[in-house]
Amino acid sequence: MTLAARPDAGLSRTVLPNGLTVLSEYMPGVRSVAFGAWVRSASLHEPRDRMGVSHLLEHMVFKGTPTRSARDIALSLEILGGSLDAYTAREHTAYQARVLDEHLGQAAEVIADLIFRPLLRSKDLTLEKKVVLEEISQVDDTPDDLVFELHNEAMWGDHPYGYSILGTRDSVLSLGVRELRDLHERAYHPPQVVIAASGNVRHDDLLEVLHRTGWTDQPRGMGSLALAVPPKVAPPSERHVERAGVQTHIVFGSTTVPYSDRRRYAVVLVDTLLGAGMSSRLFQRVREQLGLAYSVYTYQAFHADSGVHGIYVGTAPETAAQATEAVRAELSDIAEHGLPGDEIDAGKGQLKGQLTLSMESVSSRMYRAASVELYDDRYRTLDQLLAEIDAIDAATVTQVCRDYFAPEQQTLLTLGPR
Repeated sequence: MTLAARPDAGLSRTVLPNGLTVLSEYMPGVRSVAFGAWVRSASLHEPRDRMGVSHLLEHMVFKGTPTRSARDIALSLEILGGSLDAYTAREHTAYQARVLDEHLGQAAEVIADLIFRPLLRSKDLTLEKKVVLEEISQVDDTPDDLVFELHNEAMWGDHPYGYSILGTRDSVLSLGVRELRDLHERAYHPPQVVIAASGNVRHDDLLEVLHRTGWTDQPRGMGSLALAVPPKVAPPSERHVERAGVQTHIVFGSTTVPYSDRRRYAVVLVDTLLGAGMSSRLFQRVREQLGLAYSVYTYQAFHADSGVHGIYVGTAPETAAQATEAVRAELSDIAEHGLPGDEIDAGKGQLKGQLTLSMESVSSRMYRAASVELYDDRYRTLDQLLAEIDAIDAATVTQVCRDYFAPEQQTLLTLGPR
């Protein structure tokens, strides 16, 4: 049954008889389509001894199918001027393509072949493990990447949110074809897959493409939806990891709100004013006024059952204490006093501009369509989203600052020379 959104909503949704969920948003005036498939299984659903299995499977599906070699897969969309890639996140594994509208059928066919019919051969696994181990080595050799892995581990303890998406050397080396097939047989079935597309594509045409490229013929399968371990955050802590180098890498962070929480945009607003861009408080204080860092910024992520925010600073070892205290001072200030009205208004303008610009991208629209389904969220038009940002009030901002940004609630991890 096809459930089309209101004419002004722009999003159409269909659940096919085999359980596949399909969403699309038509964008007039473009000649491209972003097409993606999200599998509802990733690092959040892994036991510790299989850490990294979702990411390794994501790599392995590109090694070949009964009808395509690895080279065929690599060439399939690139020779058309398109792109094909994938990523493993905390809650899902995604496969996506960006192509001209006339090549949507090729993109849908290749991604269906990848996710439903990978060969998963032992000889390919031996080689691909080496590639993943090199990826792990690259993180280990890049301190401003490694510090986030260590911070996640410190903040979440034994919970899977604290696991490395890549896995560890030991866990990757222990994985075999059997573990990959177990995961594939459990998770890679239509009821656990969400299709999202955006660009120059009408919903009925997308459904016809999916039928023509075999998506509708794929059986439901016997797999079951993976259950997530309820979030469990470790108490706030401070830790220094000794490492040779010319910089100390500093990360503050704490949990915030889930994706569906109405305060999500208030958290983003605070994060934006604190450390997103050259006008932000931390950039102005840590870099412009004190000259302590080249790189200082905030970040955030929202999951179905939790959220996180963080602050990163890279500075010389001899100024690490000063930089840390500067960040603490800003956090103390907003936790105690909130943010003044003129800053809130400026932050709203910044968020609305960023959101409006992002909605001109077919890929951004595709991600937004998928998120509606993945997080059981209500679809909003651009005007509705802008109105929600406008509706953020000072009292909510003040409460968010107190609840999630107070310095005593942050887990602090530093990496570098003592």
